[in-house]
Amino acid sequence: MKIIITIPAYNEEGTIGIVIGEIKQVMDNTKYEYKIMVVDDGSTDNTVNVAKSSGALLYSHPYNYGLAETFRTEIEKTLENNGEIIVHIDADGQYRPEEIPKLIKLIDNKEADLVLGSRFMGTIEKMPIIKKLGNIAFSKVVSQISGIKITDGQTGFRAFTREIAEKITIISTHTYTQEQIIKAVRNKFKVKEVPIYFAKRKSGKSRLMSNPFEFAIKAGINLFRIYRDYEPLKFFGSVGFTLLLIALLSFFYSIFILGKLMDITVIVLILAGIQIILFGFLAEMVRKR
Repeated sequence: MKIIITIPAYNEEGTIGIVIGEIKQVMDNTKYEYKIMVVDDGSTDNTVNVAKSSGALLYSHPYNYGLAETFRTEIEKTLENNGEIIVHIDADGQYRPEEIPKLIKLIDNKEADLVLGSRFMGTIEKMPIIKKLGNIAFSKVVSQISGIKITDGQTGFRAFTREIAEKITIISTHTYTQEQIIKAVRNKFKVKEVPIYFAKRKSGKSRLMSNPFEFAIKAGINLFRIYRDYEPLKFFGSVGFTLLLIALLSFFYSIFILGKLMDITVIVLILAGIQIILFGFLAEMVRKR
């Protein structure tokens, strides 16, 4: 089977050459035909030259588009290069290339279509507490929406089949990680997790967490987006019923405490709540088509 190992990279000149070299050492001792492909997301350092000199197949974005767009480019190029199994691993050296074969094995043995390297089932050398809490929250949401237990919905270390690459379209503008899992489950693909080792970053800065407060805000927004996109009735229904509850409490407060009749604010809250609930039903119907 032809394996394509994809590496998204943005200003990773300090580690990408090491990662590529370690992948070669590992894959040369397997039975598989493989290629290493780097998708450079508009790096401004020497990442491109290091990747080329290390022997990787290289595709470059003219600008920095972010993780989701880079992942879409990875999918497009792996299909063009006839990959049968795609392995996605980061360029920063935090995931261990020596663990690639155990992800591939589950797919090769027909035990899974998408294999996730779970940091929380394995060993985490270092992870900021706010990022750890964010990852746990994301995983719980992905588990609730998908209906299967996921311990690491944010992992960037994963392997999947060509069929998943062809059938699952990533539309997120922020990240691909949760979307691919949810859509894989809903399209009746088999999803498995394996424990992995997550090392401390040795060089450069995290693309996801340059600032803990910024990460918290983005994580919160993304959690809302996941519920909105995959459980619209629950999302809009909860907002609508909350408005109706506020309207009801305001009504009783006006009548029994202030001795007034229902004012315009209560009427607006009731109408808004009903409209949002109806919108949730409409969005749920559209999602199921």
